[in-house]
Amino acid sequence: MLDIVQIMELLPHRYPFLLVDKIVEMEPGKRIVGIKNVTMNEPFFQGHFPGFPVMPGVLIIEAMAQVAAILAYKAAEGDAKDKVSYFMAIDKARFRKPVKPGDTLRIEVETLFCKRGVWSVGAKAYVGETLMTEAELKATLGDK
Repeated sequence: MLDIVQIMELLPHRYPFLLVDKIVEMEPGKRIVGIKNVTMNEPFFQGHFPGFPVMPGVLIIEAMAQVAAILAYKAAEGDAKDKVSYFMAIDKARFRKPVKPGDTLRIEVETLFCKRGVWSVGAKAYVGETLMTEAELKATLGDK
């Protein structure tokens, strides 16, 4: 549905902090599915951890947040052009299995509610059918 060029038109993030490669499903304002291809070339693998590379949990959460931000930007349409998504809360985060180089992370985000500009979403990250990470995230769109 959205390729990397279209994602870069929406998100302000750039390498090495752009953590979404494509969007494969989207129901604006309700649900979105994004893909992050995890490769050994990621800069964080040099130190996390030598000899046993594992994607840092905080970056999995960030990838979830970026997919959620795309959902919010698309729901706001033209109103989001001068906005940026800001984290407000991370709740119920669970890291179930390590994400390693070669994994394809499928990030599923579902809107729990959106009130007064605050988005609350449930996010889950899978490798294949295996749930790797889950969390509830809250964010708002603020002026750039």
